[in-house]
Amino acid sequence: MEILPPIPSQQQHTSLASLSSPPQTLSQNDAHVLSALFSADAAPASTTITTVPIDRALPPLPHIPTSTFAELQKAELAAIAPLSVPNPTRGDVEVAVGQLTELIEREERFAAAWADRAMARRLAVEGRGEGGLWGESGSGVLDAVFADLRKAIELATPAGGGKAAVSPFQAKVLAAAHAHRADLYLRAAKAAGETGEVGKGCLQGLGKERLEEMASREFERAAWFGDVVAREMAVRTNPYAKMCGAIVRKALREEMGGG
Repeated sequence: MEILPPIPSQQQHTSLASLSSPPQTLSQNDAHVLSALFSADAAPASTTITTVPIDRALPPLPHIPTSTFAELQKAELAAIAPLSVPNPTRGDVEVAVGQLTELIEREERFAAAWADRAMARRLAVEGRGEGGLWGESGSGVLDAVFADLRKAIELATPAGGGKAAVSPFQAKVLAAAHAHRADLYLRAAKAAGETGEVGKGCLQGLGKERLEEMASREFERAAWFGDVVAREMAVRTNPYAKMCGAIVRKALREEMGGG
């Protein structure tokens, strides 16, 4: 599993640590509270994220015999190798999608191939005009990407539940798939906020706030499996943390304004 989904750039956010000096009108306790609200490391208890145990004795993936895993992984790496460059051609992407589809038909339980095909399908339309996934012609591709990610997660999730022990390879697949899905939800929320639309394809009918909540949950699940960046994104997109931050910012503006 080599291709990881792009994580959206972390938006600039207000942080007490970013100020040259704290406002003189704030007490030491107020400054501490404000800092805590805007710090990923001091998130509310409800956003505390623990990682799942990693067991190197487990087979790389559930449902896949260890004896055949190496051969499947070799085919997977060969399929995605042309996509490792910054701007793969449409032809290279289409070939990769075809090879990953053949690999899935050969062994449909190989979760990594589903996650890779989701990324390849996305690369086939994003950055190539016509609005990409969010354009009029993108909803069918968007549905296919989500279907592949859903299958990858279904196959890689341990039988004991989302926080049961997993192998290192299994953790990579799950972290990548959940982070990819979170990224899509977050981008959909941004598109909905800018255009007033409520989603495309399988996201039709979902508003900005709902999409942000779904993104936060998926970032949290990616963090369960060791994705450090996803952990920070889960906290910063968490509705509770955002609500607290908004309340404190409003109070701070009123205090600084004398009203």
